[in-house]
Amino acid sequence: MAFESLTGRLQGVFGKLRSKGKLTEDDVNTALREVRLALLEADVNFKVVKDLIARIKEKAVGQEVMKSFTPGMLVIDIVNKELTELMGGTQSKLARSNRPPTVIMMVGLQGAGKTTTTGKLAKLLLKQNHRPLLVAADIYRPAAIKQLQVLGEQIKVPVFSLGDKTNPVDIAKAGLQHAKDNGNDYLIIDTAGRLHIDEQLMDELKNIRQEVQPDEILLVVDAMTGQDAVNVAESFHKQMELTGVVLTKLDGDTRGGAALSVKAVTGCPIKFAAMGEKVDALEPFFPDRMASRILGMGDMLTLIEKAQANIDADKAKELERKMRKAEFTFEDFLEQMEQVKKLGPLDQLLDMLPGMNQMKGMKDMKVDDKQMGRVTAIIKSMTTKEKQQPEIINASRRKRIAAGSGTTVQDVNRLLKQFEDMRKMMKQFSGMMGPKGMKGAKGALGKLGKGFKFPFG
Repeated sequence: MAFESLTGRLQGVFGKLRSKGKLTEDDVNTALREVRLALLEADVNFKVVKDLIARIKEKAVGQEVMKSFTPGMLVIDIVNKELTELMGGTQSKLARSNRPPTVIMMVGLQGAGKTTTTGKLAKLLLKQNHRPLLVAADIYRPAAIKQLQVLGEQIKVPVFSLGDKTNPVDIAKAGLQHAKDNGNDYLIIDTAGRLHIDEQLMDELKNIRQEVQPDEILLVVDAMTGQDAVNVAESFHKQMELTGVVLTKLDGDTRGGAALSVKAVTGCPIKFAAMGEKVDALEPFFPDRMASRILGMGDMLTLIEKAQANIDADKAKELERKMRKAEFTFEDFLEQMEQVKKLGPLDQLLDMLPGMNQMKGMKDMKVDDKQMGRVTAIIKSMTTKEKQQPEIINASRRKRIAAGSGTTVQDVNRLLKQFEDMRKMMKQFSGMMGPKGMKGAKGALGKLGKGFKFPFG
């Protein structure tokens, strides 16, 4: 995740605060100095950091905090609330016109991922039972129209295009009429970008805005460009009166300061965050959940929502019963892998679990599609009986499975060992309701995390 190093730094600071029974003003000042440095290193705007630290300090050195039984926890709570406010306070929802279609203009520089994000937004709306129409109004970038058409086919959303010889303003106008005629309730216009902001680009965008009167003007910015993302947002907002921002590549190896600065600097809410390459990797942006993730407190609400949307409840109940009774088989494992894949990359899911990034081994646990594919091949090379009773898999069976799956005997051995470890962990997990409760479960996860690597990892 974008904030991995920031999260690590902040957890170190707050760990020291938690361990103190009482806090002095000097303790708070020392902690806030480190928080300030961590935020600046994460590429958060200097003025934003200065104002944020001033607000936190004002609240953190009050009598209520100093005399509290848990002063460290209260300071963390103040930081959490201030970070949430910094990013907008509450979720900013997408507009919806009383007279459909709701018109959304997607704007941004080349390379920010605007066309891909346009497709992702259409997919998100489709999942919410809307009928979006995409409009290909970028006539300058080679293959921009074709890219949108391919995306449209992939997500089963219609794309309106008049080719690359028609004026973009006329394309947008004709697209709006097409949406009205065909009952589309959302119209998403993919406009042209440039390598930099220039007068010609802005004039064209203003003309499209004048013609179609959009309900939303969303700026797509690349979070990996750091402060440049904030500067781009400021420039676009001055000329286009943006209604919101979409941050892309927030899952990348970046410092992520743009997410913390863009709302404070421009006044524009972040409405969505793209957390991966896939067409369904676009999430509504919740400031409180993002603040919680940055502070290493996890994001259980998003995880639960993902699970509710993607996991079969009856299958989950049956799996829970099998786990409790230690009847978990390779067939169940395969099914679970398919279900988990629907939720997104495993390392992103782990980020959503409170305290998970502090567990040794867990933060290094990465599983890619290629690894998943090999694990699937090994399991599918087993007989039904072998999947149900892995203990019968002897040396000759292991050779046969390796040959059938195009892997090695060592790979098969590794998977069998991993599976056995997982079954043991599940037995410990089933004791979560016992005397050790969540502490016991966390201990089990910690043991799994130590040195846990998927085969071929």
